[in-house]
Amino acid sequence: PIERSPVLIGKSGKIKEEIEKRTGAKITISDEIEISGEGEKEFLAAEIVKAIGRGFSPGKAFRLFDSDAQLDVISIKGTPNTIKRLMARVIGSGGKARGNIERLTGASVAVQGKTASMIGSYREIEKARGAIEMLLSGRKHSTVWRHLESSIKSEDGH
Repeated sequence: PIERSPVLIGKSGKIKEEIEKRTGAKITISDEIEISGEGEKEFLAAEIVKAIGRGFSPGKAFRLFDSDAQLDVISIKGTPNTIKRLMARVIGSGGKARGNIERLTGASVAVQGKTASMIGSYREIEKARGAIEMLLSGRKHSTVWRHLESSIKSEDGH
């Protein structure tokens, strides 16, 4: 969203400049945001811009510079009231649910507009997406935490 462009630009243009420097892409911001560049570098710049647009801080979006990290976006559908309620379930009181998902999966999570987004490795995103989808389908928070904790224990061999 264009209203996130101040975050994309950053103080004195530092964030935009950093993305352009590290990707070789050119980012133009006017009524809309345009990205031009070559191949993978243009795609990477676009993913970082998209992540910032989806509510991530530039610091968290910059994790996408790591070759193992990716961005995944879940669209939340329904009436405006339903979307608001579902987003609140993913965020939790005082951000507790979102924080638990991040802590238990290693992925970063942002809820913005009508989306819930994750940045992490494939495995981190797989776990975070599963947890978010469980919450969106109405599962109790405690059930989701138990599920995540048991998946961690099974990975550790306990």
